Amino acid sequence: MTALMNPEAFRAALENAIKGRSANTSPFSVAWATGKLSREHFCRWAENHYHYVGPFADYLGYVYARMPTEYQEAKDFLLANMYEEEIGGDRHTDLLIRFAEACGTTRERVTDPDNMIASTRALQSWCYCVAMREHPIVAVAGLVVGLESQVPSIYRRQAPALRETYGFSDQDVEFFDLHIVSDEIHGERGYQIVLEHATTPELQQQCLRICEVGAEMRLLYTNGLYRHYVEKDLSLKSLDMAA
Repeated sequence: MTALMNPEAFRAALENAIKGRSANTSPFSVAWATGKLSREHFCRWAENHYHYVGPFADYLGYVYARMPTEYQEAKDFLLANMYEEEIGGDRHTDLLIRFAEACGTTRERVTDPDNMIASTRALQSWCYCVAMREHPIVAVAGLVVGLESQVPSIYRRQAPALRETYGFSDQDVEFFDLHIVSDEIHGERGYQIVLEHATTPELQQQCLRICEVGAEMRLLYTNGLYRHYVEKDLSLKSLDMAA
């Protein structure tokens, strides 16, 4: 039987569950960071990404409703996260739509669910499933540690290229700048909640596994964008040379 890990060992195991599965390794992310994408590609990304991140407050709301009352600090974190997403300043999805419009698409196209590809639907559905069905601490591990904590490392590679290579303004890319800061805070808070409340070997193992799956789901989603929109225009060989 697997033994209960101490906080240091468990933290390292959670981080290792994501390593090697990061969306940074996707050819879509590599093409983005190395200046190989077009504004049309970014339009299609935004039209999909909206349907993954747009319901994030909804995912967290389901977890909040099922979180044990005695885990008050975890409930407070989830509530604050939802507030930031929706009404704590600029609505995050409005910033995403601003970027999308700067790329050349429209709010109507971005918000239309018919513009999602299958891998985007899969990621969105997985998030809802985790939020509604998994143990609340396991759900925090999957949604916040496995997914949200990845965002700063992804956007730190992508945001400079948006300005320096693709010519977007600071206002256009505010969505990315905001999430580099906010999701680093959210990701760390998610780690602390999981470390504190995953208090059995079984619960720790469930958290580790869902972090692996969450990272794999985001990578699957990102790879789907490449295959559906970019592969016909770029070759993997050219990306390898650029990287």
